[in-house]
Amino acid sequence: METTAVRATGVRLTALGLGAAPAGNLYRATTDDEAHETFEAAWAAGVRYFDTAPHYGLGLSERRLGAFLRTRPRDELVVSTKVGRLLVPSPETARHADPDLFEVRATARRVWDFSRDGVLRSLGTSLERTGLDRFDVVYLHDPDDHWDQAVREALPALLELRDQGVIGAVGAGMNQSAMLARFVRETDVDVVMCAGRFTLLEQPALADLLPAAVERGVAVVAAAAYSSGILAYDAPPSDATYDYAPAAAGLLDRARRIAAVCADHGVTLPQAALAYVRTHPAVASTVVGLGTADQARQAAQRAAARVPAGLWQALADAGLLAEAAVPAPPGEAKSSDLSSSAHPETQQFGDDLP
Repeated sequence: METTAVRATGVRLTALGLGAAPAGNLYRATTDDEAHETFEAAWAAGVRYFDTAPHYGLGLSERRLGAFLRTRPRDELVVSTKVGRLLVPSPETARHADPDLFEVRATARRVWDFSRDGVLRSLGTSLERTGLDRFDVVYLHDPDDHWDQAVREALPALLELRDQGVIGAVGAGMNQSAMLARFVRETDVDVVMCAGRFTLLEQPALADLLPAAVERGVAVVAAAAYSSGILAYDAPPSDATYDYAPAAAGLLDRARRIAAVCADHGVTLPQAALAYVRTHPAVASTVVGLGTADQARQAAQRAAARVPAGLWQALADAGLLAEAAVPAPPGEAKSSDLSSSAHPETQQFGDDLP
């Protein structure tokens, strides 16, 4: 599978990456065997980039992913984890269900901590859970409300570890693009993970993050290309999710209209969703959350599908994609001016956004 270098760090990301949140029992309980089979199918399809975090299933994702990756040649893979949420043992709640999105027991509490000590403790326990010797990429995880401590303490600690060769590349992962753009412009990050803000449904990252990333030579990993579910179906069902919640009626209608235009061009909505995020030169990899072996094989097939370039203009002509969000033909520059007036989703569907 094609790979892209992350600056001069020596880290190379495959075009498709596996998001291991489902291995932490996101939404539903899974078994160790199911997780292993998913990882095995992704590996067989050529995926060599795997992303996890302590947050995912209170460490379950890291344990399961580590168990698999320890059976593979270490130099042939790239693994990322995240810091910012410390897992603190909580025996008093161990009999209760995790209050977050994961089907696990609440054996620990998530505690926000972007201090230097918190970062080092988090990495140490992540290494223990995975059983790996190192991480290739470490992200600050959702520092939305912790900018000051993140840039004053957490990021310098990670950069020091990077410069010592302890970790490969440093970045931040968030569900917004504006603060990620600040990290790109104002700090020495190598890579950022942007979840859900550059998709076939919405492209706010085109106005801030992606131009900054191109200018600074920072790699972007596009996550949640399916907008957490709604774009994962050939025909989005009424119970589809958007941003981890039930999709509003207006978004469902819009996704179905996009799917119809895709069908007219001989491709499915999920194929188009994965292809669209790859059109921007800043995007080095697309990470997809995969919970079964079939999903892993299907994602690889979708990512390999040929999508006609004329699809994007057809979507714009139908009022389903902002004109400024239509990718430029290869080798041509294009303006990334996406003001609110250029957003069809803002103009017509803003009231339906959660």
